Amino acid sequence: MSAQIWVITGTDTGVGKTVFTAWLARLLRDHGVNVAVCKPLCSGGREDARLLRTAIGGSLTLDEINPWHFRAPLAPLLAARAEGKCVRLPEVVAHIHALARRCDVLLVESAGGLLSPLGEGFDTRHLVARLRAAPVIVAANRLGVINQIRLTLEALPAASARRAHLVLMNPRRSDAATRTNAGLLGEFFDPSLILLLPWLASPV
Repeated sequence: MSAQIWVITGTDTGVGKTVFTAWLARLLRDHGVNVAVCKPLCSGGREDARLLRTAIGGSLTLDEINPWHFRAPLAPLLAARAEGKCVRLPEVVAHIHALARRCDVLLVESAGGLLSPLGEGFDTRHLVARLRAAPVIVAANRLGVINQIRLTLEALPAASARRAHLVLMNPRRSDAATRTNAGLLGEFFDPSLILLLPWLASPV
């Protein structure tokens, strides 16, 4: 039987997707869950993939976690084109399904925001739909995040949006917005599906 697949996306780049994914992977592992991680595409370095590998105790190789990586710090689609390469959705899905046969829970961290182009003709929205995965939307808990999350949810297919979980990553120092965003989001979205994560100095 294949694993339960969660696709971790975000409202933007740099909002804490890798920190959250590594934290969740470590938490599941510590509770005896056979968990695997995957960041299929990345550009501008592989530090995120290395952090995810550490979170699962090195049980997968770096290339299994991150099979497509490109040097330029651009959207993966452009970074791949700069190297004369082409990544298509079916091969990414095939790699993820192969990993899913080896674990009980598979955390797939995407790159950038939900609609950031990943490869030729696809983004994270297409990946969620093709995998029939539960999406997790990670966002920085700051002023403006309500709009960003609502726009991200609007961009998801309705069936996927109903299954989505929201994760608000708190900054080191809180302010009026960080203290009230979760409550306001709860007026538009099921409060039981909103996770407010405190500042994490280190996820692993």
